[in-house]
Amino acid sequence: MKHLMRTLTLPFLILAASPALAHNPMCECEEQANGQVKCTGGFSAPGVTLDVIGYDEQVLVGGKLGDDSTLTFKRPDGEFYVLFDAGPGHVVEVDYADIAQP
Repeated sequence: MKHLMRTLTLPFLILAASPALAHNPMCECEEQANGQVKCTGGFSAPGVTLDVIGYDEQVLVGGKLGDDSTLTFKRPDGEFYVLFDAGPGHVVEVDYADIAQP
């Protein structure tokens, strides 16, 4: 009987642990037709910090994702990257060269 209980418990434990692995940080940024850039957090991320930072490490645009997990900003001149920071282990950088211009 103990062997049967162990056999039945193992799949349950594996399934219970799976949701913890499902929250990989994601951030996608795309240029809009009006010279704006719209960034979207990959999981439900309202309130998550999203900063636009120049290569000289100056914060060009500081913000947080809105209720729809997006932030739209005017595309800065020059080189920059977008830093999506949802906490340790949940940081994503998007380089300006990876944001396609229309």
